[in-house]
Amino acid sequence: MTPRLGDARSGKLADNITGFGRTLRRAGVPLDASRMALALQAAQWVDLGRRDDLCAALETVLVSREADRAVFRELFDAYFRDPDMARQLLAQMLPTAQGRAEPSRRRPRVNEALSPPKAAAQAGAPKAPDDKIELDAAMTASEAERLRQADFNGLSASEYQLVERLARRIALPVPVFESRRTRAGSGGARIHWPGVMQQAARTGGELLRLPRLRRREQPLPLLVLVDVSGSMERYARLLLAFLHAATASLPRRDVFAFGTGLTDLTPAFRLADTDAMLAQASARISDFAGGTRLGDSLAQLRLRHARRLLGRRTLVLLISDGLDTGEPAALGRELAWLRRHSARLLWLNPLLRFEGYAPLARGAIELHAQAHGMLAVHNLSRLEDLAGSIAAVLRR
Repeated sequence: MTPRLGDARSGKLADNITGFGRTLRRAGVPLDASRMALALQAAQWVDLGRRDDLCAALETVLVSREADRAVFRELFDAYFRDPDMARQLLAQMLPTAQGRAEPSRRRPRVNEALSPPKAAAQAGAPKAPDDKIELDAAMTASEAERLRQADFNGLSASEYQLVERLARRIALPVPVFESRRTRAGSGGARIHWPGVMQQAARTGGELLRLPRLRRREQPLPLLVLVDVSGSMERYARLLLAFLHAATASLPRRDVFAFGTGLTDLTPAFRLADTDAMLAQASARISDFAGGTRLGDSLAQLRLRHARRLLGRRTLVLLISDGLDTGEPAALGRELAWLRRHSARLLWLNPLLRFEGYAPLARGAIELHAQAHGMLAVHNLSRLEDLAGSIAAVLRR
C-alpha cells in the first residue's frame, strides 16, 4: 500500500515539501499556494520509498517552464539527498543556520537558492524591493562590469531581475528617413510660397529672405518578431522589457511573438508600464517555452498582417537562435517575402555569444542567407551597442 503523507502537524514530509517550495522560489521558479497544495496531494499518491517517483510527481505539478526543469532536478537532488541535508536546508532561513561549503558545479540559480541568506537578512533587516535596487549602491564597479558582460542565460534569479531593470534604461535610437511631408525650414529645394507672402506683408513688400520647405524626418517603422521557444525563454522576457522601454517614443511599432504559432503583442506594447506589458504578453502567448516553427509563423504574418509592413520602409528585427523545426524550404520562401517587403531584415541572435559560431542548423542557414545582417543580443553590453550596429548595417 502506498504510504500516506500523514498529519502535517506532526509529520516531517509536509514541512520538507513546503521548505523545498521556498527554495524553488528563491531559484526563480514561479510557485504559488495552489501549486504547493497540489504538490502535497501528489506526494500522497506515490511510493515515498521510491525517490524517483516522488521527484517525478513534484516536477509534474511544480514546474511549468521547460527552462526550470534542470534547476528543479538539481535542487531536488541536493535537498532530498539525506535527512541531515534536508534539515540543514530547511533551517537556512533561521539566524543560526550555517551553510556547508560544497564544491559547486551547479547552475547560478541553484547555488543562489541553496546558499545561506546574507547577514543583513538573517538579522531581520528589511529587504529592499527589487525595483528599488540601484546599480551603484548594490555592487562595485567590477561587479557592474561583470553583469554588463554576463550572458543572460547564465544569470542567477536575483541577477536576472537586476539586469532586466538595467536593460529598461538602455536607449535604442531608430534611424530616420525623409518622409513626403514637408515643413518650413532654413534649407530645402522648394520655396515656401505662403511664408514668402507672409514675410512680404510684414516688411512692406521687401523680401529679405526666401523661406523654404524641407522634408520631415521620421523614425523608420519598426516590426519586431521575438522567438519565445524553450531555448529562448530567458532571453525573450528580458528583450521584450528592453524593447518596450527603448521604443516607447516611436510613432509606429508592431511586435509579434512566435513559437509554434504567431501572437500579436502590439496591444500589450501600448501599455505604458513595462511590468503590465509583460503580464499581458504572458497571458496572450499560449505556446511559451514550446517549439519553433518560424516558417508557419511568417506565413501567418503574410496572410493576416501584411499591412504592418509600410511601403518597404519597415525595419524588421527578428530575435531568434535559429533552431527551427519546420521545413527549411517553406522558411526560405517566407523569409524571401519578408526581405522584399522591408527596408532591412536584421537577425538578432543570442548564439553569437559563442566564439566561432557558425549557422549550421537548417533554420539558421536560411536566416543567415536572407537577413541583411546578424547582430548579438546576449548581454547588456551588446544591447548598448545595438543602435550603432543597426545604423552600420543600414549604411551598408
